[in-house]
Amino acid sequence: MRHPGHLLRRALQVMNLLWTQEVSHTITSPQFAALNALYREPGIDQVTLGQRVSLDRSTAADVVSRLSARGMIRSERDARDGRRKVISLTPKGLHALHQLIPRTHAMTGRLVGRLKQGERDELLRLLTEVVKTNERAQPRAAKPQPPKS
Repeated sequence: MRHPGHLLRRALQVMNLLWTQEVSHTITSPQFAALNALYREPGIDQVTLGQRVSLDRSTAADVVSRLSARGMIRSERDARDGRRKVISLTPKGLHALHQLIPRTHAMTGRLVGRLKQGERDELLRLLTEVVKTNERAQPRAAKPQPPKS
């Protein structure tokens, strides 16, 4: 119980359980993050959305597909660049986001409620540092090479 990887995995399990209990059985944390990002920055493309919420391309595509199928987002051709599709919240997506925000606060309260404010701040600082350090350390994905004939 003193290994950081094990504790982070356990903390994620606890967070996922609390998410289901407090926030939503149908909207996942990454889907909520996408809705929130689109609220803050409407009309961005799928790649940019994935970058904003730290999702890889395939996960971002899955999140966009699921939210679109539920009628919470829509995509349309960019008026300035017809090759690009931009994504926006629908009224249904905006309503869902407004319903979920207070629930996420309740979930966070349960997750870190026993910590004093200074401990919460320190936890966020440490987790942010772990993420940033490891994001910088990851090598960029190599471009696939064409097969040799």
